[in-house]
Amino acid sequence: MDSATLIEKTELPYIMDSLVQFFMVTRTDGEGLITYTNQNFLVTSNWTPKRIIGKSFWQMFSEDEEKQAQAHAIWNFITNGKPWFGTAEKTSRNGEPYFVKMMAIPTMNEEGSLESAMFLELDITADVELQEKLEQIAFIDFETGLMSRHKLETMVNENIAENKHFSFVYIAIDHYYTLKDLQSYDSESIFIQEFTNRLKRFFQGDPIARIGVGQFVVLTSFGEWFVQGFLPFLKEQPIYINHQSLPLSISGGIVRYPEDQQSYTHLIKAALATTKTIREQGGGRISSLSVESHKDLNRRSIIDKKMLTALDHRNLQVVYQPQLDIATGKVHVYEALVRWEDEELGQISPDELIPIAEENGLIHAIGAYVIEEAANLAVKLTTEKPDISISVNTSVREFSNSSQMREKLSTILEQTMCPPEKIQLEITEKFAFQAEQEKAIVNEMKALQDTGIQFILDDFGTGYASFRYMQNLPISKVKIDKIFIQSLTTMPKTRQLVEGMILFGKSMGLYVIAEGVETEEQFETLKEMGVDAVQGYYIGVPMKETDI
Repeated sequence: MDSATLIEKTELPYIMDSLVQFFMVTRTDGEGLITYTNQNFLVTSNWTPKRIIGKSFWQMFSEDEEKQAQAHAIWNFITNGKPWFGTAEKTSRNGEPYFVKMMAIPTMNEEGSLESAMFLELDITADVELQEKLEQIAFIDFETGLMSRHKLETMVNENIAENKHFSFVYIAIDHYYTLKDLQSYDSESIFIQEFTNRLKRFFQGDPIARIGVGQFVVLTSFGEWFVQGFLPFLKEQPIYINHQSLPLSISGGIVRYPEDQQSYTHLIKAALATTKTIREQGGGRISSLSVESHKDLNRRSIIDKKMLTALDHRNLQVVYQPQLDIATGKVHVYEALVRWEDEELGQISPDELIPIAEENGLIHAIGAYVIEEAANLAVKLTTEKPDISISVNTSVREFSNSSQMREKLSTILEQTMCPPEKIQLEITEKFAFQAEQEKAIVNEMKALQDTGIQFILDDFGTGYASFRYMQNLPISKVKIDKIFIQSLTTMPKTRQLVEGMILFGKSMGLYVIAEGVETEEQFETLKEMGVDAVQGYYIGVPMKETDI
């Protein structure tokens, strides 16, 4: 044995002990599931071993697109066998951000695939918070010299108070994290500085703010024709790093005050929504808020404001749509659907209501209200229709504190004297994907299943389609999404796809439901394919409790 090997074998354990003593240490398996953390990590993040082991690497970061992009960039580095070093913003158990200097070290197997990864971290939250406080005081972005987000909000509110007309121009660098990965730390800084210089040269005299790593806002009195001129300007003034021109593309949204929106919050939301739409269409352009988007955002704003009052005054209504069991020819299940009829807004569907409720935090209250109404109805039907159950849609947000969800359900069922087997919970594929990575949610779902509550996978075929969560989650039924049923009898490929879904569901021992059935032809086709149940206007429209 040579001296180098001897030193390595004798000193490596002491080195590791020192690292564990001074650093936060986390280990994951090759799929990113956490297998070990030390005490330093637990103290900083407020997690406990029971709740952290088995979580995924990505769940240590905020759900924000920017933070998830960084997590993916780190993971891509180590899956390719490369260590990663840098600053990262992570999220504690209670949702609070903290900042670390992180070193990610991969361990590869003989086939060249990632076997495990170790993450060494130093908590630098105090330093970051101090810098942020200094920036807030100065209202200056430290790296570029532009206004900070805090200064931008102050200036916009001042302009609104003085009734000044202006355009709020949101500009985002497309694929920023891909560009960042191609550069060194120094090059990244140069790139941002060069981009900032071009913003200043084009929008001379206009206030400019940096509100994210690759996101900027310009306040200008010029119209859309001028703002769009920034795109050809960038092509004429390319950014060179190490003598190579960067493939730079930007997307942006233009929102006017007061014509489009009347507050800072609504201006930035509208600009973000416009930019998101542009990126979904391929990016690389700047556009104004469309008339249709303008109407949608205004409607969302009104719904948001009125929702709490509607809930307090019980203006929300629960209706029930029947589900026909093919084998018996009877209705055994009604799906509870929340409706809201407003004098100003008209009919507000669940597709509008639920996403806004998830954003403003009222989803928990609405969920409890619907479950309570469903449980009361199930009890009323027990005498005349003892085989009837009620299914209720639930959101992943409601399970964000899974033990609280179980307590809420138990309390409602106890107060209404409703047997648990009378209630079924419908979850989306997005819910299933997130739950499958969160052991605490899976455990709570299984605990609820043990009481008699069934889980239905809604929107089957439209989401992540992970066969793994079909095995790991306590799902007893799947519901084929109506988007497939609409073209079932007109498109041969859709017919084959639906038939495959039914066969797959049955091979997993699942009860298969088709929703959105509107014609006799669709009904007969599904019946021939062997579907277990159907739901839709052909079977029955959503009806009030008194009409069942």
